[in-house]
Amino acid sequence: MTADTLDQVWARRVHDEPDAPALTYHDRTLTVRDVDDLADALADALAERGVEQGSRIGVHLQNVPQYAVIFVALWKLGAIGVLINPMYFGRELRVIVDDAEPVGIIAAADDVARIRDALAGTSAPWVIGTSESFGGADDELMTLVQRHIGGRAPQVAVAADDVALLVYTSGTTGPPKGAMNSHANILAVTSSFAALSGIGRGSVAFALAPLFHITGAVLLGALPLVQRAELVVAGRFTPAVALAAMRDHQVTYTIGSITAFTAMMNSPHASAEHFASATTLFSGGAPVPPSTVTRFQERFGCYIHNAYGMTETSSGVIAVPPGAVAPTEPARGTLSVGKALDGVHASVVDTDGRTLESGVEGELVLSGPQIVAGYWRNPEASAVALPEGRLHTGDVAVIDDDGWIYIVDRIKDQINVSGYKVWPREVEEALYEHPAVLEAAVIGVPDDYQGESVVAYASLRDGTVTGPELVDFCRNRLAAYKRPRRVEIVADLPKTQTGKIQRRVLRESTSV
Repeated sequence: MTADTLDQVWARRVHDEPDAPALTYHDRTLTVRDVDDLADALADALAERGVEQGSRIGVHLQNVPQYAVIFVALWKLGAIGVLINPMYFGRELRVIVDDAEPVGIIAAADDVARIRDALAGTSAPWVIGTSESFGGADDELMTLVQRHIGGRAPQVAVAADDVALLVYTSGTTGPPKGAMNSHANILAVTSSFAALSGIGRGSVAFALAPLFHITGAVLLGALPLVQRAELVVAGRFTPAVALAAMRDHQVTYTIGSITAFTAMMNSPHASAEHFASATTLFSGGAPVPPSTVTRFQERFGCYIHNAYGMTETSSGVIAVPPGAVAPTEPARGTLSVGKALDGVHASVVDTDGRTLESGVEGELVLSGPQIVAGYWRNPEASAVALPEGRLHTGDVAVIDDDGWIYIVDRIKDQINVSGYKVWPREVEEALYEHPAVLEAAVIGVPDDYQGESVVAYASLRDGTVTGPELVDFCRNRLAAYKRPRRVEIVADLPKTQTGKIQRRVLRESTSV
């Protein structure tokens, strides 16, 4: 018996519950049959434009309902979705287009001209615009779909190992690489995460994380569609809109960066009412300070469960089970990211690749059906990151005797002070203990005497603390070599659109 593919799982849902709610956008809800009809029409229209099995289609959109329709249409065609950050217009866009070679791009109507200009002079793909209103005079995509209503996707034989999504890494350690997320990879993640979280019929998932990111695409885009839940989208994230969506649509499940949860928590209008229906909240993509989890639970009565995943793991493969409280690692106070999900094998290894015993820090290595086979047209990088199919994550971790996993930090972010290693995250955790600190980031800067010294940046909830006072605050919390030499107070820390604090940007802009 062959393994399932995304189109097969979706087809069974269409057969079993065609009238169930599948997709909600503000005050409009589409049933499973509605989404399927629109996806059939889009698949027919794309096939007419020459899209076939294995073709790449770029998706350059915020969190709009078209995402679900596009996903299902591409599953039906056996085509590959190339997820592109909608903030990319210059070199970042061209790098992805040159590598993936999509035959077309679907983008916001207002961005079409800018994308065409950015790709001028290349063998540019066609670009179709769509609007956040999900229709209207400027919505070329939905106009095209309406012309093809009643059409059907051509019959193709999709295999479980076929690539469904091509998602590019952030490029922090070199040029972006396209992780080949297969149908089998995505189904392995959606089934294991749904089993952990109890997501299924009657669940309502809100797209808090951006759908162009692997977390949003798989755990908020694909998961509700194939696990028979309802997906709620509300455009680009703002705290007010997200809070309203959580309350008005009785959302039970979401996942997003801790910065998104912090922004909602800091909204003056937020109350427990907004999270009254929530049963499982997850945060992934960036370190979660224990103090933030505590404050959120005290204010709203909801516990934020940590989770961990990468583009190469097709999103979340480690998570804190609902009902459990993540322990903190005694030596550093780091909150656990959870336990490995079903089918995932996690270990830590030393620099020679030898597996280390529990409680000893080393590089986190992961294997299982969720792990991609490699990077698009890049066998050299695939061989380095995925020797024998085991993903070397680049994260330093500790696994305790009970299977709880703690991420210490990124290997490349380690600071060397007079031969002593300092993990930025440990210093950040100390800063987060101060009630005035909203966000913190720590970097190493060159030092003629020590090799490197520790410098911290912090944004505040209020203006009642100074940098020198925060340095003094760390005095009784950290060994002398770990204490920041100085703390710079800033209005906001640089972040990616997915909410990760960019230490690299701080390093590049910091003077010694």
